[in-house]
Amino acid sequence: MALGSFRAHRRIVLAAALLALAACAKQGGGGTGTATETVKNQTPSGTVEMHQIQAAFIGSGDTGSGTLRFQGKSYPFNVSGLGVGGIGVSTVEATGEVYDLAKVDDFEGAYVQGRYGFAVGEESGGALWLKNDKGVVMRLKTKRTGLMLSLGGDAVVITLK
Repeated sequence: MALGSFRAHRRIVLAAALLALAACAKQGGGGTGTATETVKNQTPSGTVEMHQIQAAFIGSGDTGSGTLRFQGKSYPFNVSGLGVGGIGVSTVEATGEVYDLAKVDDFEGAYVQGRYGFAVGEESGGALWLKNDKGVVMRLKTKRTGLMLSLGGDAVVITLK
């Protein structure tokens, strides 16, 4: 990746991280339009498995990969992101449903992510909600390994391989 492209990508992720904070505040505030309310009583469009490494000390960063299963096919993807909130280092295994996905191309892009969770060794708990500008929503359950306390928001960019 060229340096200029990397800087542009980083700016997009940082701008989306600010939006993620607002999304997290809305999630916790019981307002309307949260990711959980958006998918209530809907049938999933597909499923996803994601593997990430996350590090945080006030700010956070993650990188990883995953697989989208949509309309009988599997689509591998990469995920990277920046955010705020949390402390520690952990690996994250996430599985869940994808909603409001009409075509596979709509899966790519920048997502705002609300998250909470903890990890102490093998004991963990948590969840992720992600939503992109095309209205695609992912609701994921997470299993973390490491030492991490996580509460905050991120912006992640998903690219199909």
